[in-house]
Amino acid sequence: MSHTRRSLLRQLPLAALASTFHIHVRGQEAKRTWATGNPVIDKAREIAIHLLQPTQAQLDHAWELHFQSIVFESYGFAPRFAIDGAAINQAIQDGASRDEVEDLRESSMMNHGATSERERKEFLEAMNAAGVTCIFQNAGEEGNDPLRLIKRLAHFTRATDLMKPALSKVVTVEEVEAVKKAGNVCLCFTGNGVPLRGAWESVRDEMRYIRVFHELGIRMMHLTYNRRNPIGDGAGEPHDGGLSDFGKTVVAEMNKLGIIVDVAHSGWTTALEAAKASAKPMVASHTTCASLYKHFRGKPDETIKAICDTDGLVGMCCIPRFLGGKGDITALLDHLDHVIKKFGARHAAIGCDTAYVSRFDKEERAKIQKRADGTSPLGGAGDRWEHLWPKDDFQSTPEADLSVSWSNWPIFTLGMIMRGHSDDAIRQVIGGNIMRVLKANTLA
Repeated sequence: MSHTRRSLLRQLPLAALASTFHIHVRGQEAKRTWATGNPVIDKAREIAIHLLQPTQAQLDHAWELHFQSIVFESYGFAPRFAIDGAAINQAIQDGASRDEVEDLRESSMMNHGATSERERKEFLEAMNAAGVTCIFQNAGEEGNDPLRLIKRLAHFTRATDLMKPALSKVVTVEEVEAVKKAGNVCLCFTGNGVPLRGAWESVRDEMRYIRVFHELGIRMMHLTYNRRNPIGDGAGEPHDGGLSDFGKTVVAEMNKLGIIVDVAHSGWTTALEAAKASAKPMVASHTTCASLYKHFRGKPDETIKAICDTDGLVGMCCIPRFLGGKGDITALLDHLDHVIKKFGARHAAIGCDTAYVSRFDKEERAKIQKRADGTSPLGGAGDRWEHLWPKDDFQSTPEADLSVSWSNWPIFTLGMIMRGHSDDAIRQVIGGNIMRVLKANTLA
């Protein structure tokens, strides 16, 4: 999720939208079973329900089905905490470098709830409102440098160490089931990259940190991000050369250790060849269907079929510019329909790739003092190396963004009910499939 898009959603004038969208439930007066009292969450739901126009019976059915099920996001982000303005100001006064301040900002967004009761409460209320039991959490950073990858893993390890039992780290489906039974929530970690030393002394030596990160709790890894690496080509590369010989060895090592192979950000040929190489169920954890909307971050049917042939899954993301059409909840449901109807409900999932942001983040950011030269200490990274986004002319809208908000998870279930999918199929999509893939990759 881009910094620009997160900023848009934080600054969006919700009151202005309120005069435009009104809940319409077909046939009867709406019961506000969907309402939480949080205006950010409720406005997103109001917009989505306005677009879907369900009956009250469909709403009631969705709420019962969703909140009784294990909901396991195939890739995404736990609710973001507000940054700690006071701590960042103190660091600036102490002479911290821009990189140190950036590390502190990211750390507080990912584990501030470990020390702030206000942020812990906001986090748990958002998780409970979404009805999400577990998230395959981005606990790494795009790339292959082990030191870069370990930072986010440390942040989320701290959060799950200090917030349990309310929030805990899990590595098995049995742990997820126990968390659901106890009424708590959890995270399962994905590293967002295969850790490579870059020494290239030998194949075995180069891969040895894969085992280390598995021991630290990582259970899924991207083979590539958008650019080319020694494993294969990323989704943003203009020439998709496929999986390298070294990449085939990496896939075998991940299969051996019990780490799910993820090709969400891999090129189409790279993803196809990775699926053919994998002996375990593998995934494209947050993608779209290129046959519905041709976008480099989607996957063509040939690649989706190859992933399904491993008994894996494809998770549909909630980023309007990847979904095409109006980019709203109806577009998301179109992509889910395509996978379910063509490849089977067993192979569909939802990996939003977006996050709820604490309502208190804006006021904390306003506390941050400028540096002596008048510049903000929270400057963006600019044209980041790993992005390589091909330009497109897609124009999203606040309504589209809000209708696929992360907190709208129960509305995604409602949409699938309205599309005629069975309860069993929906249970698979919202959690059962990623549970199955995790179990299939778990070592005995």
